Amino acid sequence: MAGGVRRRSPSSPSPLWGKLHTLWQDKHLILFKTEHTLLVVSVLWILEIGINLWVIQKVAYTEIDWKAYMDEVEGVINGTYDYTQLKGDTGPLVYPAGFVYIFMALYYITNHGMNIRLGQYIFAVFYLVTLLLVFRIYNRTKKVPPYVFFFVCCASYRIHSIFVLRLFNDPVAMMLLFAATNLFLDGYWTLGCGVYSLAVSVKMNVLLFAPGLLFCLLWEFGLIRTIPKLSVCAAIQLLLGLPFLLNNPVGYLSRAFDLGRQFMFKWTVNWRFLPEWFFLNRYFHLVLLAAHLLTLLLFALRRWKRPGENIVELLKEPSKRKIPAQSITPQIVLILFTSNFIGMCFSRSLHYQFYVWYFHTLPYLLWSGGVKKLAHLLRVLILGLIELSWNTYPSTKSSSAALHVCHLIILLCLWLAPPLTEKKEHTTDKGNKRH
Repeated sequence: MAGGVRRRSPSSPSPLWGKLHTLWQDKHLILFKTEHTLLVVSVLWILEIGINLWVIQKVAYTEIDWKAYMDEVEGVINGTYDYTQLKGDTGPLVYPAGFVYIFMALYYITNHGMNIRLGQYIFAVFYLVTLLLVFRIYNRTKKVPPYVFFFVCCASYRIHSIFVLRLFNDPVAMMLLFAATNLFLDGYWTLGCGVYSLAVSVKMNVLLFAPGLLFCLLWEFGLIRTIPKLSVCAAIQLLLGLPFLLNNPVGYLSRAFDLGRQFMFKWTVNWRFLPEWFFLNRYFHLVLLAAHLLTLLLFALRRWKRPGENIVELLKEPSKRKIPAQSITPQIVLILFTSNFIGMCFSRSLHYQFYVWYFHTLPYLLWSGGVKKLAHLLRVLILGLIELSWNTYPSTKSSSAALHVCHLIILLCLWLAPPLTEKKEHTTDKGNKRH
């Protein structure tokens, strides 16, 4: 039309309409094709807002550790900096200083811990932030089919309970851990190490990721350039713990990082089929520790490092190695998650709130295994059996045995997978930053 506005031809639809049309045609594949991960997790995350509100409103809160947390931080507020003198209803304070500062903030926000409903809403926010961080990892790696994410969030009663019905400190530590993992994926190694150290300062279970993180740092930077990043981790621990270290250094270190802490048999999820005397035996604990370290060493030597490369080569600068250096970015997630999972397999005891330590990593590990015949249905069945084991209260011999069988299957699948450098990951390396 002369002098007028040119109209769009009916035969040339808009790009948005084209995408919607393609999406509608592939609607039966949305739950199975990894390129639709972002769409599926966005819908699930929005659903989770309503689910958390419903759980808080309709399901009764159960007091376990919240009051003890508040008593412990109240002692610090009242001027007690000797860790051996800080305790709550359930026993002495056994968490590092970062826990004290975070729950001190919650103490004030929730009116000295009395406004539990507000605390539940805060933990619902923690849950949603954790999901965002976890979904971002899965969207970056595009390894797991989207339908699995329903089991990562909406289907787990125990995880919702740990976050918004129990208010444990474990979810706070894991939220920070997943934040650190995202930073590592983006190449912000120094900042990631700082956030990782903050996670350790909330609960030291995050140290289970440390062997994998050390391997990643050495691969990416070599020994000399890894030391400053480890120094960041140490400096944050020193800074946070300084008021308590100045008062009673031995008391702080022995309580906050008590690696020999004895667990009660009545709460164990994973060793119920053992006699109690055997469960408490120190030689049994040493065997588990030896098996843990040996398994980590085997994975580092045979599954994490590149074929044909001596493990000592990791200590050198990447540019000086015999085999040309490659970025660790595509393998970060699997190495970190495997390191933590190995620790869970050989743990002296797992309590119910410990489920959050590895729950969000299980789908990634299952879909990273090297057994091609492990069909989708079998993988989902393993997730279901693990969920059932953690939801059986009190635990039974059968539930504990089932949990170990599932752990063994996952561990074997990870072992049978080809070395990391032989696989092509979908992780996008944005700029390959190495800070």
